[in-house]
Amino acid sequence: MLQRPPRQQFAAICHRRKKKTGELEVLVITSRDTGRWVIPKGWHMPGKQPHAIAEREAYEEAGIKGKATSEPFGYYTYMKRMRGGHKVLTRVQVHALDVKSLLKEFPEKGTRRLEWVSCEEAAKRVDEPELKTLFLAFGKQAAISPDASGKITANVA
Repeated sequence: MLQRPPRQQFAAICHRRKKKTGELEVLVITSRDTGRWVIPKGWHMPGKQPHAIAEREAYEEAGIKGKATSEPFGYYTYMKRMRGGHKVLTRVQVHALDVKSLLKEFPEKGTRRLEWVSCEEAAKRVDEPELKTLFLAFGKQAAISPDASGKITANVA
């Protein structure tokens, strides 16, 4: 039986450091349909680079302004439920996004919950095993090699 190639989405692991302690925090948000914990992600946009799509989705879904790495941090797959109920295999290219500011108003405000948590807590909350692994790898990398500005520089793709 023929199998279609996976659909492609682009996402952001939005991260910041607490001002007082320097502790790393990452953003998890709820999906609009099921309420499960996810990260901002979306489909391809003609004329936009993958990291720019990740930045755009972080803005639309969570009011995040920041800079995403041009190289992906990693990938995960999941079964995306489409309109009509059918599911399609979807591959998500994940970019690390260094948060610069949080906006009070943004397109999807009020449709999702947003929480800043540790990488370990984020890994516990998300359902996708590969995304759990990405969060844990992100936390480990942050602990061993943040650059002078505190940005994460690793790629676990």
